[in-house]
Amino acid sequence: MTPLDFRNTNSLWCSVLVETLVRSGVTQAVISPGSRSTPLTMAFARHPQIEAIPVLDERSAGFFALGLAKQQGRPTVLVCTSGTAGANYFPAVIEAKESGVPLIVITADRPPEMRDCSSGQTIDQQKLFGGFVEFYHELAVPEAKVELLRYLRQTLAHVVGRARRGPVHLNAPFRDPLPPIEDATAKGLEAELGEEFFSHLDAVDVAVTQTTLWQRPTTARGLIFAGTDAPGNPAAYVKKVGELAEGLGWPVLADVLSPVRHQTAFPVVTAYDTILRNASVARDLAPRTVLCLGGWPTSKVLRGWLEASGAEVLLVAPGEANRDALHGRTRQIAAPVESLAVGGNKIPGDGYAAAWLAAEAKAVAGLRAGIANEAALVEPKVTVALAENLPPGTPLFVANSMPVRDLEYFWPANARGVRIHFSRGANGIDGTLSTALGVAHGNAPAVLLTGDLALLHDTNGFLTAAKLRGSLTIVLVNNDGGGIFNHLPVAGFDPPFEKFWATPQAVSFEKLCAAYGVGYVSVRDTAHLAELTGALPATGVRVLEVRTDRKRDAAFRKKLFADAAATLG
Repeated sequence: MTPLDFRNTNSLWCSVLVETLVRSGVTQAVISPGSRSTPLTMAFARHPQIEAIPVLDERSAGFFALGLAKQQGRPTVLVCTSGTAGANYFPAVIEAKESGVPLIVITADRPPEMRDCSSGQTIDQQKLFGGFVEFYHELAVPEAKVELLRYLRQTLAHVVGRARRGPVHLNAPFRDPLPPIEDATAKGLEAELGEEFFSHLDAVDVAVTQTTLWQRPTTARGLIFAGTDAPGNPAAYVKKVGELAEGLGWPVLADVLSPVRHQTAFPVVTAYDTILRNASVARDLAPRTVLCLGGWPTSKVLRGWLEASGAEVLLVAPGEANRDALHGRTRQIAAPVESLAVGGNKIPGDGYAAAWLAAEAKAVAGLRAGIANEAALVEPKVTVALAENLPPGTPLFVANSMPVRDLEYFWPANARGVRIHFSRGANGIDGTLSTALGVAHGNAPAVLLTGDLALLHDTNGFLTAAKLRGSLTIVLVNNDGGGIFNHLPVAGFDPPFEKFWATPQAVSFEKLCAAYGVGYVSVRDTAHLAELTGALPATGVRVLEVRTDRKRDAAFRKKLFADAAATLG
């Protein structure tokens, strides 16, 4: 074990805290500078099994840690000083709560006697994040007593387990001295805090061991929707979906945020958004039962169709949260998708699955032809270029608004194994760059697909670029504003649409990149983009700017969907 730090009470307390986290499976801590958090920072920085990453801006730090936790699937620690520092974590904590991402947030604080008396950099940090954490606890003020160190050890071990479901918050008060100044207060405990003190601790095992039985419905008109939640074991998840499809004889509709679309070896439907824009086809394909795996669709069209169908829905996802956003005839099984087994005899098919696959073939052909025949560099071509050229297995973080929708519309089913990461729990464009950097850190060369406003909203994330272990290629679709709003009814009300919704920003991204020391390339066309993304650099951050016209592209998408849907008859 790493030797504990007996120089004073605070240093011993925090070294026990960090050693417990390490024994419980934690490997990374994102730390922002500050005075009150000094004992924590010292302990994390000195432990050889912790990668301690300094991030100046707490808001960026929160999202960077979120990205790390998404990538690793295990708790990442966040550490900050007292006062408003922790409040800057709030957006990332909310996203972690809604997406079930494991974070351990430790906010340093002044001791109780220094609160509510105008002491500097002190606010009420009790339950700072309200109901957006799975667990909250204020740690005791450190004392050099074995019984209190036992309490600390067991509390931290419990916290790691609780964090598997989402973020947890520990408020950690400290008295002076904050640095590890030797004062002999902890020296007498050296003989009592050896290996045996930690030997019972084990990393939390999250393997699926149970089987969840579902009695199949008595209908062949059922479909499986492979949803947005990222499973812990994508290969096992995809295999299970294939088994369910084979056993039920039902078609699989695969969201672009599901690994099923990227690792599948069986037929799946991807163009459902276009298919369902044909009213007669949508009516003919209405299901009686829907097996929804993970989460609800990205596609608004599909969500509306499912809601209008009145079908019985079985929603399977880990966690106890109510996920029925459509308030339908839904039963929920709180279990991993991989645990699901279907009982009963298979119902003979009635051509329902074949009808879906036939519509898929026509819709995909129509979309591809429409995109290929367009001479201009429209935004859907960016998605197609990435789908065809990114190296297999590339981690791809996709921003909200139009980027994730274009992936949903145009990314084909394939077996290239691109790993899609996203923040769809509660987040709009907040923390996009910082989260992508977290996904990229220590990972294979990664890509961020983002719009201009999402990138500008988080430019402080570039401060972390120099610390990145790995590489991130940012494909920036710059359409001079919020392209998503051009697809909404409010676009017809200008003024004030451009000023208050589209919000174009006159920023030179080339100069912005130069200010942060980040590489920059202006993309000429799709062939140039394919060349730049077909092989990714091993290190560094670069921005590939693709200039587009959001008004033209909104009109192009509308016509493309209408034309492709019309081919279905």
